[in-house]
Amino acid sequence: MNLRNHSSLHKLFYSLASGQIAKLAENLFLEDKNNELILFLRHPNKLDKKDIDDQRERIVVGDASKLDELAPAIKGADIVYANLAGSNIEDQAKTVVKAMDEDGIKRLIWISSLGVYDEVPGKFGEWNKNILGSYLTTYRAAADQITASDLDYTIIRPAWLTNKDEVDYEITEGATTPFKGTEVSRLSVASYVNEIVKDQSKDSRGNVGLNKPNTDGDKPAWY
Repeated sequence: MNLRNHSSLHKLFYSLASGQIAKLAENLFLEDKNNELILFLRHPNKLDKKDIDDQRERIVVGDASKLDELAPAIKGADIVYANLAGSNIEDQAKTVVKAMDEDGIKRLIWISSLGVYDEVPGKFGEWNKNILGSYLTTYRAAADQITASDLDYTIIRPAWLTNKDEVDYEITEGATTPFKGTEVSRLSVASYVNEIVKDQSKDSRGNVGLNKPNTDGDKPAWY
């Protein structure tokens, strides 16, 4: 079924993976009664089926690095929200771009990591590099696949994540702008994603750092 042709559909969002941020964002998306979601993930057992709205959500099982699994699932989406992980993240990025191009989908929200552009200054930057190591190299390679595309993307680079029940964030625009702060709540990231979903022109082809104000330091206070 091509959900893009559904007469009552306002926007369709395509959510990749089942991480904590993705689940928080899912709840926010569903507050708009016009939104319908396709939830794409490798392990459906990670979802609590009792929380799924069968009228507005569809689960598709697949691997985001495999075009023959991703392309049919993504068909008809208006927005792709990608919250992916893994050592093959670059391959996943390539496949997402190709699948979106094949179906003519333009809007992409891509979750990356702080530090992929060596944009985190001072002692916190050094600490971040030491902790994340090669993770930064693979996530940078994935981000490069996105920025080299003709997609209408927003790359989000969150600070170290907390589970605080708060929406409190500021952004740094551009990959070369020095990153601020050391932490941000997952709910803040989800809220920012939802703001882009509500206004698709927001930070179009933007590369955005996300942090909680006044959390500067040599490392996150809780670490």
